[in-house]
Amino acid sequence: MLNPPGLVPRTGIPAALAAHMTMAEQYDWHRSFLRRHAVSRRSFLRGSAAAAMAAGAPFGRVGYAYADDAPLGVAGRHVGYGPDAASQLRFSAQLSRNPQGAKVFLDHGPTPALGATVEGEVRNLVTQLPRTDGGVLAAEQFYVHASVDDLPGRMPHFYRWRSSYGFAGEVVSANTAMPSSRAALLPFRFTMVGDQGVDDAPAQPGGMPAGAYRNKYGEGDAPGSRNAENIQRQIVGSAPEFHILAGDLCYADTSHGGGPDWFVPNGTAPRPDIDAYNPFVWDTYLQAIEGSAARVPWMFATGNHDMEAVYGNHGYGGLQARFEFSGGDPLVGGGAPGCPSVYSFRYGNVAVLSLDANEVSYQVQANLGYSGGAQTSWVERTLAAYRADPNIDFIVCFYHECAYATGIGGASDGGVRGAWSDLFDRYRVDLVLQGHNHNFERTDPLRAGQPTKAAPDNSIVYPDTDGTTYYVVGGGGAAHGVFPGGESYRGNVAPDTTPVQSTLWGADGKDQKETVAWSRVRFNRYSFIRVDVRPGVFSSEMDVTAVDEFGREFDRITYRRLVTR
Repeated sequence: MLNPPGLVPRTGIPAALAAHMTMAEQYDWHRSFLRRHAVSRRSFLRGSAAAAMAAGAPFGRVGYAYADDAPLGVAGRHVGYGPDAASQLRFSAQLSRNPQGAKVFLDHGPTPALGATVEGEVRNLVTQLPRTDGGVLAAEQFYVHASVDDLPGRMPHFYRWRSSYGFAGEVVSANTAMPSSRAALLPFRFTMVGDQGVDDAPAQPGGMPAGAYRNKYGEGDAPGSRNAENIQRQIVGSAPEFHILAGDLCYADTSHGGGPDWFVPNGTAPRPDIDAYNPFVWDTYLQAIEGSAARVPWMFATGNHDMEAVYGNHGYGGLQARFEFSGGDPLVGGGAPGCPSVYSFRYGNVAVLSLDANEVSYQVQANLGYSGGAQTSWVERTLAAYRADPNIDFIVCFYHECAYATGIGGASDGGVRGAWSDLFDRYRVDLVLQGHNHNFERTDPLRAGQPTKAAPDNSIVYPDTDGTTYYVVGGGGAAHGVFPGGESYRGNVAPDTTPVQSTLWGADGKDQKETVAWSRVRFNRYSFIRVDVRPGVFSSEMDVTAVDEFGREFDRITYRRLVTR
């Protein structure tokens, strides 16, 4: 089975077929279905973002406007780094409707007075998928993107979106990265989480049952809990220089989001295996993160719920319309060919690699091997280049499915472990940040899959000799998961942290029992990590602090590297 139930968005293909189809095969099914079911463009649901918003509150619901004659507005703003993070920014947003020939501009400059303008590139995303009543749901959304290059490092750059129809958004700023030069290095902070989702139902189409497509509740959550919003508030309050998100961004399908299918007039689907995907959940998601993402570069990896078969390019076509992926650090020759979300960037003395674990996962095999080995070859070349760079101390990799984890339902993936763990050992990667399991877990430092030493809370780890530490940070807001071995964290340390009974996904798509000795910290509920980097002349340090949705710290490790070059 390539697609276990609930792990890939349901897009209208009968479950018995979809379970054994790759993303490319599912996309071909949709094309064939639509050739047999013509759709009039007059029946399209149009629109995307809120027209009356961009300066509004970063949290909660806002008003939507979808009508073709409504004012053309811009919302859902998000910014990321370009290939050279110290000199390039990439700006993206949603449009409230079809611009119909109107132009959209990014005004920008080194001060709030702005002074320069670039015309945005509008991308039209068309979504068509079956309905349970025999018809086709058709929708189109519009996104705008702009690139700004040749900027000074670690300096604010001010911008606003503007349309030729008279809309002008608020002026905000975002910073480029700190250059990777010993003479320029200062302390900095970044944050990370995975598996976020949304706490509000989308407004499109009208008449959906309350609660449809929002995050499910985890065990112990009060009805109406807003866990994704709580995590978002903590990220904003942490004031990071950048934020990374390890896949499963918004969950635009009811296999995760809860609530009955909204395509059916009476609100109850006769077949629960189809018609779950709703592209307008992305509107809600982009506005939910806007309070941070409009001002702080957010850098994304792709998870299993981000493979959306209604779009081409291995299910990533929708993401490519909505986001401007980095393209990859020119120092290492750019990103991996044919892999949109596989790239790297530098911030000061830290190199960050975004990988696509969907390509190597044994648990979810819909995109297994799609790059023909190009991604793993790129990983090796990139790690070698960064480890040879005297300006880089720490290497951080982030992706979705886990090489080392013990959470129920996800646990460890033998495909991910087999593809990259040896490379992480060889090039002495410091941190590997994962999602997928909806909880928090930290390993002891590992070499060849075995712990080199115990690293309890408040330890100092020397990655160059001790090994690589793997984190699971999947508590971004989706219903939290649990551990077969129970929890163990600050203030609640288990009397014996090893061994732990867990599972490992094999090439046959089945989970096998394994007993592990490397699981050090396990925390069931919602959380993220805050990473504080202190570059130095003789040694550099990096504190990784685990924080729950209410701001309480429950684990901290200091990673120290001697500067010898």
